[in-house]
Amino acid sequence: MSNTSYDDIHPLFDRPEIQRVTSPDSASVKARRAFRPAVCKAFEGEATQVSKTDAYRFDIDPEAGRQLPDIINNKVQVVTMAEAGAASVDDSFERPRKIGIVFSGGPAPGGHNVIAGLYDAAKRANRESRVFGFLVGPDGIIENEYVELNDALVDAYRNLGGFTMIKTGRTKIDTTKKMAMAKENILALGLDALVVVGGDDSNTNAAFLAQELFKEHVQVIGVPKTIDGDIQVRDADNHALCAVSFGFHSAARAFAEAISNLSNDSSSDIKYWHVCRVMGRVASHLALEVALQTHANITLIGEDLADYVDTQRLEKARAEGTTDYTAYGMTLRHLSRVICDAIVRRAAVGKNYGIAVIPEGILEFINEIELFIIKLNTIIAEYNSTHDGDFHTSFPLLEQKLDYLRNLVRDAPPGLAPNIWNARDDELFNDLPAFFQDGLLTERDSHGNFQFSQVPTEKVLLELVKDYLKILRDQGKYKIGIESGYYVKSMKKAGLEPDFYGPMLFKNYGTDRYLLVKSNIISLRTLRSALVQAGAITADGAIPPAVEKIYGLSVPKFKTQSHFYGYDGRGTDPTMFDCTYAYNLGLTVFSLIAGGATGQMAAIRNLEHGFEKWEPVGIPIAPLMRLEERKGRLTLVLEKSLVDVNSQAFRVVEALREKWLAALPGDDQYRRPGPISLEGEYEEDRPITLLINAITK
Repeated sequence: MSNTSYDDIHPLFDRPEIQRVTSPDSASVKARRAFRPAVCKAFEGEATQVSKTDAYRFDIDPEAGRQLPDIINNKVQVVTMAEAGAASVDDSFERPRKIGIVFSGGPAPGGHNVIAGLYDAAKRANRESRVFGFLVGPDGIIENEYVELNDALVDAYRNLGGFTMIKTGRTKIDTTKKMAMAKENILALGLDALVVVGGDDSNTNAAFLAQELFKEHVQVIGVPKTIDGDIQVRDADNHALCAVSFGFHSAARAFAEAISNLSNDSSSDIKYWHVCRVMGRVASHLALEVALQTHANITLIGEDLADYVDTQRLEKARAEGTTDYTAYGMTLRHLSRVICDAIVRRAAVGKNYGIAVIPEGILEFINEIELFIIKLNTIIAEYNSTHDGDFHTSFPLLEQKLDYLRNLVRDAPPGLAPNIWNARDDELFNDLPAFFQDGLLTERDSHGNFQFSQVPTEKVLLELVKDYLKILRDQGKYKIGIESGYYVKSMKKAGLEPDFYGPMLFKNYGTDRYLLVKSNIISLRTLRSALVQAGAITADGAIPPAVEKIYGLSVPKFKTQSHFYGYDGRGTDPTMFDCTYAYNLGLTVFSLIAGGATGQMAAIRNLEHGFEKWEPVGIPIAPLMRLEERKGRLTLVLEKSLVDVNSQAFRVVEALREKWLAALPGDDQYRRPGPISLEGEYEEDRPITLLINAITK
């Protein structure tokens, strides 16, 4: 390695051009910092006011009412511009405040702009107001670690990705001890309000903090953050209050750009199937948006698989006078067959390559896998409870875990339902690849959820796909189509008559542009046999090299490249949509605080429409919460939103699947979304899923 040091070439660094190109601040970063997002009409005046509305109603879970009595009856609150001269509003709005803000959970593009919006609004109302950022997530609240924000710090991160300004963490304030420590530190700091920026669990935390701090007159406001897009709020009458969380659009665009690059590579090199797993443990919103952004050849949507009904099996059962309950829902094996069918059809028209998009949580929508997860979660939770220990520490090796499960077949502990793990379960489980068994038995995350991101979902499917493609190849059903013009040219160049050999080799000679070698020709031996039988060569004659070459080109080699898109999308710089959305969320947060709200989640209505229709609101969190099983027991949490298979966005993707598969001669239908930008008339103003749903309403 070279020993050149900075001192050796120090004079070089005195030159402005060298300083510019070696600075950590690229021209793009400087332009981002200078960008100022548009603000909703409500924020164009000197002050805002908040009013409650009865236009929305919620079905309240009784348990939420019991645990959150002081905030359960909150109403939706609408933020509007205050009328000039409204003294009562101005007095409340302009008083100095101390506000804390914390990031919770994984990063999402736009988080810094939530801080910037809150900071700008607080300082504009009163320069004496102070904003504190708790460091490294909720641990910062518990351990009283924070930094006071100032102009320089906030300006350094405007419109930039990540949560770098104050960092983030996944700790939950979910025990009496943690809550007491958090409360003590919040009160000691003299906060008027706390802002929690996070996903469903984090906003659940915000609701419990709001309840705990209610009598202390400390307000708590949540902000919807998750790239998965699974925080979507509708009232009991299906009125949309929050169409999507911030960060979703940016992550989807980042994934889409990378996958679009792969489509360029795939259609150039024409020998790889790129299998792209995208984040989305519970919901497939990202996969749906990526499909619309890229027009990938295959896109699987988990919620669609959950609704699958095998009509052929049902009809067969009816004919036999029985009911086949396994016909409801997609099986892992059937899903692999669906993928194989698409691959075989593209190969038949000369396209032995393509792009497949799979959400990371796809396996949770597969019948037998979902059942395994439910049973294993129960078994592990029961073991931990009964033994006051940890299942994974007690059984560190896969074989030890499998032995424990086998013993359950014979003798289930008293805490478990008899036959919870039966011989049939054991048989099916042992048929799975070892790495997938290990994945299903891996340690759950801090919320008690199965960690799909830790399991190579695509590898599970590809193992089955490869096995079945081999069977189809051996049966002569998986072939690469040979373009007829190329065949004719190759044969004539070799001095052979195309029309003489064509009927011997191809099952569709003379009818289709792409020619398929007959299904009985699956090897050089069977090729020789076919030529001998047709009288083209003698029993001991050689296969003409041109014919052998054509046959060789028809034999498919299924080559794959696997990709996981997750952390790169979380950390991308935000789109113009997310920059603007997140900044206005920050402004909304301050307005809700100034209006005396607590236990509310800041949101913007009408995101699916143009910016001029955006409306800042506060949504009550407590009425959105439902009991859900976590770590083997029912827990009150904010409900996640899944892909609606009846939505227009999904129906559009469903209608275009065949077109995007492009299993026909001619070009593929790939779309190039382009890079994320904060300028230019061609930059998207919202996610395509929202756009389609708005247009078709």
